[in-house]
Amino acid sequence: MVRTEFWTDPDNGILALRLVLAVTMFLNGWSKITHGIDFQMGMLAARGIPGFFMNFVYVSEVLAPILLALGLFTRLSALSVIVTMLVVFYVLPIPFFGLNQFGGWNKEGQLLFLAMGVALFFMGTGRYRVYDTGNRHWLLD
Repeated sequence: MVRTEFWTDPDNGILALRLVLAVTMFLNGWSKITHGIDFQMGMLAARGIPGFFMNFVYVSEVLAPILLALGLFTRLSALSVIVTMLVVFYVLPIPFFGLNQFGGWNKEGQLLFLAMGVALFFMGTGRYRVYDTGNRHWLLD
């Protein structure tokens, strides 16, 4: 077995990515738990998407981050984040091209969430996880 240094171990990077995405997405989900989703349902309806789809946000912003932090169903959780961010790109009523008041791209936060989700979808859980069932389908890693 090849011993890797702590600072160059890819599994440490995957764990850090999982935890950062989990915490930041969960904070968005917690806001929706405490304040409701009526505003967001209105944004979906304005774009012609039935508002009941907004209930999916509880899966992608509450359940998925918990699973990401635990290292369970990482690829499925990352996929839910990807889908959510693609919908947010479409629904969010701000110009696609343009800068915000701080000089950043209007949708850079959503792009970062999307990029982290895509990275975790392709990388999987890594070595650090709460429970390992052994060999299973790649999507459930």
